[in-house]
Amino acid sequence: MDRRTVLQGAGSGLALSVLPGAGVAYAARTGHAARSAPSLVPGSPPAPSPAPSVVLPERGAINLNAGWRFHPGDIEAPATKTFQDSYLSAKAGGARGAAAVGFDDTAWRLLDLPHDWAIESPLSSDENGTLGYRHRGFGWYRRSLVFDPALAGRYLELQFGAIATNATIWFNGTPVVHNWSGYNSMAIDVTALANFGAPNTLAVRVDAQAAEAWAYEGAGIYRDVWLIDRPPIGLVTDGVHADPRRGEDGIWHIPVEATVYSIGNAVGMVDVVAELLGPDGHVVASARGALHAAPLERTALGLMLDKIQPDLWSPDRPVLYTVRTRLVVDGRITDERVTPCGFRTIRFDPAHGLLLNSQPLKIKGVCLRQDHAGTGVAIPAALVDWRLRQLKAMGCNAIRVAHGAPDRAVLDACDRLGLLVMDENRNFNTSPDYLAQLEWLVRRDRNHPCVFLWSIFNEEPIQNSVQGYEMARRSTALVKSLDDSRPVTAAMSSVTNSKASVAQAVDVVGFNYQNAGYDRFHSSYPDKPMLSSEDCSAFMTRGAVKSDKAAHVASGDDSEHAAWGLSHRAAWKAIDTRPFVAGGFCWTGFDYHGEPTPYAWPSNSSLFGILDLCGFPKAAFSIRRALWRKDVPVLDILPHWNRAGDEGKPLKVLIATNLDRVQLRLGGRVVGDGKPDPYDMITFDVPYAPGRLEAIGWKDGAQIARSVVETTGPATALRLILDRQGLLGDGFDAQPVRIEAVDARGRMVPTANIAVTLTIGNGRLIGVGNGDPTSLAPSKGNRVETFNGLAQTIVQTIAGTSGKMLLSASAPGLAGAGVAMAITPAQVARSLPPLLSQVVRLWRQSPVMPIRASLIQGIADSDMNSWAPVIAGEPPQPATGVGYVMVLAKAVLTEPMRRRGTVLRFQAIQGAGDVLVDGRVAATKPDAAAAPLSVALPPHDGDIVIALVLHVKAGEAVGLAGQVVLEAAGLS
Repeated sequence: MDRRTVLQGAGSGLALSVLPGAGVAYAARTGHAARSAPSLVPGSPPAPSPAPSVVLPERGAINLNAGWRFHPGDIEAPATKTFQDSYLSAKAGGARGAAAVGFDDTAWRLLDLPHDWAIESPLSSDENGTLGYRHRGFGWYRRSLVFDPALAGRYLELQFGAIATNATIWFNGTPVVHNWSGYNSMAIDVTALANFGAPNTLAVRVDAQAAEAWAYEGAGIYRDVWLIDRPPIGLVTDGVHADPRRGEDGIWHIPVEATVYSIGNAVGMVDVVAELLGPDGHVVASARGALHAAPLERTALGLMLDKIQPDLWSPDRPVLYTVRTRLVVDGRITDERVTPCGFRTIRFDPAHGLLLNSQPLKIKGVCLRQDHAGTGVAIPAALVDWRLRQLKAMGCNAIRVAHGAPDRAVLDACDRLGLLVMDENRNFNTSPDYLAQLEWLVRRDRNHPCVFLWSIFNEEPIQNSVQGYEMARRSTALVKSLDDSRPVTAAMSSVTNSKASVAQAVDVVGFNYQNAGYDRFHSSYPDKPMLSSEDCSAFMTRGAVKSDKAAHVASGDDSEHAAWGLSHRAAWKAIDTRPFVAGGFCWTGFDYHGEPTPYAWPSNSSLFGILDLCGFPKAAFSIRRALWRKDVPVLDILPHWNRAGDEGKPLKVLIATNLDRVQLRLGGRVVGDGKPDPYDMITFDVPYAPGRLEAIGWKDGAQIARSVVETTGPATALRLILDRQGLLGDGFDAQPVRIEAVDARGRMVPTANIAVTLTIGNGRLIGVGNGDPTSLAPSKGNRVETFNGLAQTIVQTIAGTSGKMLLSASAPGLAGAGVAMAITPAQVARSLPPLLSQVVRLWRQSPVMPIRASLIQGIADSDMNSWAPVIAGEPPQPATGVGYVMVLAKAVLTEPMRRRGTVLRFQAIQGAGDVLVDGRVAATKPDAAAAPLSVALPPHDGDIVIALVLHVKAGEAVGLAGQVVLEAAGLS
């Protein structure tokens, strides 16, 4: 995929049409509805600039998410039993079975992408628990699309964001991709294979039986699919590299490299214009050059944007610029790419850690997997943005994508929000296929200012071997050849002094859970920068007050962690008290499906998250916020105070705080007073009595904060809380809605587990969840149960809608709740459902025969030479004799064609003669001039043989001058 480009306003002059009503439709993204929800916690930074509901990969991109047919399970291609079947299946366009152009997919389920079929599957103890106890297996997708004839001669590329896990893609019956990872994108040049004005067929076989990781990965086409339309000479995918550099005099410059590709037949002259646009959109610097683009070659041109004095990008102030690169031919802009740009310096110091813009910055990071409750891995961009905002509010300043390339929306949001990213490669392998994945990752992401580290692997067993060192050396060299401005790291799972180690091949050494070895490594290698690439692995269940192993519950007092890990407080103390440790990445920011640790079935998600599967904060959120945020007072009482049955018993109360004195009062009576430790904070043992528990905090002798928890009454009503009051009616925009069970005074009841039914109008529910790691309830549908007082649904708009989206929630015996969200009309890049039609493209044409009757018997199955292969739509060739010719093809009828009848449409037949179907005359064309012809056919079982018998004179050209399309009767 290419640089992140968000188009503001209506369509651009470079957007190109697609045939109306024939598979896809174009529109560009407009501005986003304003946010109005409060920050996650008091003192949070103000809401950032509006996030896009979808990020176009480049200008003029056409979305292909809508209208796919899906079949769960594998479909084996039929055996080849005849010579002709065997011969044609080995040729371009000759795919058989579900990949064939004429395959009948009309009984398949119709759906829109992104799609994760695993999250739709019921949970089962018979499935692999590590992968989430959900069936994955195989699946097939198909759809049709029609290109406007005006697109002929332009470059056409299909871009698949990601498919879990392995995939083969066919275009018009020809395999065009075999992909070996569920994290990388695929860019497929289909220019040479495209039909214009007639259907094109896409077929995708997904092998999700193959697994790359040891946690939930989803299954299916789970990221966006786009059609890219470029001029004959255009900028290639990921073809702009704009890398800001700071000179010794403090003045910045940007070397810009632009790479173009030509599908032309002759060398073309192109001007390349690069401009730096400031945050206000005004041009700050520009450069221009020219290049000669040779046919079917890539050509690169270097330009320099110089004398720049920018505002710097940092987590506290993420100032964003953009580089706009344009191709100009004969004074007209023909192609354009907009890439993100941020000015910042990165240096890792062995003694002082990370220096960002020459200032020490401790990495306060989390590891982040990509799935969410209800949606699995098919997460809308707006939900990605929401998740990252929760982490930012906590004080997090860095993300480690674990363990594979993130969605483009993640990097786009991190640029905007000010979150550093450790961008991680999935497969540590130096064979060509896998080095290509690493190259793709770097080329796609190297313009993002948020990316500050490249990680080449996670916890490889061969990390401390000669083989591991040599593989790391080669991987690092590849990364450096593409981007030498960022250091390379690897997440190692042991500390070693061996010279034959990955640590010797990377710039910054990352250690997973090696806190006991920090000092030893630094002493042995004082000149080697290091960080904690993974730490903590603490266990918590949201809302839990004490552990219950039988119920698979871990308390929220930060007392439980994996054998290899530490508590949140101890893990951060080990990092924060050592200046030479650049920082760390806590495992994990959110709970995630699969890897159910420390429990197994019915637990089906991890308990590692600081926030649960829905993004609801656990106690760890308050703890990390107190550890990481120094800009606001933090004073949170943990846990809640609904403890019926514990009356009179001493209960541990943890105060998560960054203040220097705390007093705790119960019912107005002081029950604790003390000075918190900066890492361990402070704990009081309080005899339980229902009522009001209040904490008061002081800083430098001044009382500056209060916090209260109360014993609530029973749940009497539901409440719905929005993140935003409005959404875009583009079919992409989405948001999570928080569902609360509240008492008569409007207080959330932290022990309420209540079944809720949801009803939506003018929108759709794309997932439900509650954060309970033991829940076996479906992730789809309109029913969800609150877990410890909370549940969530994800709502999404429908393309082309406006007005209001209405969501209501009800539960037996409780007052219901409802909310309305304003839907702003938006032009969108959405596509139409697939057509019930197919192209008959591959034909055989006989030599000229003097007698018509001699043609009627057709051609022998094994004869692939005496009749010439022809493509419908290619100009017919002049004949060498007088008589008759036959043009013949076999076609497979879909179920609607068999049931409803078929319309056989010839766009242009050149010559006079008859149309035969299964040997019988179905229509006659009396005139020789090229003209269209439509033939209505009755319902018919099985396949049909179509033939034209045309009269020909010497030197005359007869045949199929246009496409031939079969469609079900009644479509027009």
